Amino acid sequence: MPQYRLADELPDTSDLKKKLLHHRGHTTPAEQQRFLSPNYDTDRHDPFLLHNMELATARILQAIKDGEKITIFSDYDCDGIPGAVVLHDFFQAILFTNFDNYIPHRHYEGFGLSTEAVEKLAASGTKLIITIDCGTSDIEAVARASEFGIDVIITDHHEPKEELPPAVAVVNPKIGDTYPFKELCGAGVVYKLIEALLERGEFKLTSGFEKWWLDMVGVATVADMVPLVGENRVFARYGLEVLRKSRRPGLHQLLRKNRLDQRRLTEDDVGFTLGPRINAASRMDDPEDAFRMLATNDETEAGGRVEHLERLNSERKGLVAAMTKELKKRVDGMSELPSVIVLGNPAWRPSLVGLSASSLAGEFGRPVFLWGRDGNGVIKGSCRSEGKTSVITLMDTVGDSFIEHGGHHMSGGFSVHEEQLFSLPQRLNAAFAELGNEAQYDEEVVVDAALSLDAIGPELLTTLKELAPFGVGNEKPLFAFVDVVPAEVAMFGKTKEHVKLVLPRLRDRLEAIAFFKTPNAFSYQPKVGEPITILAHVEESYFMNRHQVRLRIVDVLRNL
Repeated sequence: MPQYRLADELPDTSDLKKKLLHHRGHTTPAEQQRFLSPNYDTDRHDPFLLHNMELATARILQAIKDGEKITIFSDYDCDGIPGAVVLHDFFQAILFTNFDNYIPHRHYEGFGLSTEAVEKLAASGTKLIITIDCGTSDIEAVARASEFGIDVIITDHHEPKEELPPAVAVVNPKIGDTYPFKELCGAGVVYKLIEALLERGEFKLTSGFEKWWLDMVGVATVADMVPLVGENRVFARYGLEVLRKSRRPGLHQLLRKNRLDQRRLTEDDVGFTLGPRINAASRMDDPEDAFRMLATNDETEAGGRVEHLERLNSERKGLVAAMTKELKKRVDGMSELPSVIVLGNPAWRPSLVGLSASSLAGEFGRPVFLWGRDGNGVIKGSCRSEGKTSVITLMDTVGDSFIEHGGHHMSGGFSVHEEQLFSLPQRLNAAFAELGNEAQYDEEVVVDAALSLDAIGPELLTTLKELAPFGVGNEKPLFAFVDVVPAEVAMFGKTKEHVKLVLPRLRDRLEAIAFFKTPNAFSYQPKVGEPITILAHVEESYFMNRHQVRLRIVDVLRNL
């Protein structure tokens, strides 16, 4: 369960901005200034410090010179697809046309470069494969490419194993110790590759033209949840700036469809609107749909792709809702509710079960493991914690039940042999009982400051904008609002799925909301007229062109 602690007071300052910076590890004036005002020109690193970058650059320049066919092979998620758009746009800008993009089908091909994909690309005449956001572990597929005379350049950011694939180059910030920043996302690595190509090649591009592609690097950096510090802060901050000016017709139409003002896009819009629609393509259908939506310059094609993605996202929501309804019915029919809920259906797509697992874990207050079958017949699933039990500890305890498993305390993924499915519920529940308190984890959440509702004004909002964008490594400031008395506690939304508290203050009223929560989902249930403490983020919303300052509730406690 989360344990909340108020951050230590600084003895030498009452300045809230300095407190927030200090809590995030920026303690000296120089560090604070650099964080608040990242410099695009001086806060990026030399791309040739990356492992094998010289080799990768030389091989690509040779392929361009000789007119060899290049295939960009990217992952199907919110990092791989934007990264693929960046390299696609680069080749188009330098007028190199003998290339194509290949994105594996999530349901039928799975993650990474496969021997089957290599064989298809060999038949198509490919001479050079450049991977994006995958490939570091794909030894067999790269060896198969060599048999066909195909060279492979891997650009990736995943953890390397002891043995690297026999590629021409493996460009990965986590390999070796020459690159100063290890936490780039896949699209960030591709952008570094383009920096290197521009430095070594002789292309007739206007100086700085490549900055237009930062929109996709920014989307990937935010969506892939890499730490938003160091070079990633540069990519996220400048990426969002470019995103707000981006000329992509697909992006324009997607934002209009969702009633978002492009000029005011934030990291939350990337996380809650752009990201889910990019991911919907691979979860529901062909990831090429999301790629083409972002890459095309044709208004008509862009409109069609946006409509298709919106339909897929709606279908995804419908399937998840139907799945959750079926699951609740099955749980309600149980004579006794187990400590760990384990359910599945061969007809379910593994890519969709995570959201239902989250819903059930919250409603029934226990860990939930759900599974489905992928297009190759493999049983795969997702698990979610109820907020107390570590699902990774549970899985590690019965590790021989799984083909693969991984994740962290709150959520994880797994694949399992079909013959193990029948014993999995019993084994996980036995592990839960045997582990006892050892299965529990304590998460300490630091509250940045206690504020009054009347302290929420222009000065605070300016400070928050200076610290943004927020994400991993730069968490949104969390404030405690003590002794607030709700004038209203209500549900809102199409199906009344979100909770809202109306809080009076000196001159007006402020709304505090939580999406997909009910009043009884918090540590303490808020009631009209009863003093409470609200832990919340302060945010600005421009939904439907209506400017609103509000609280996003994290938890409600008995009045402190």
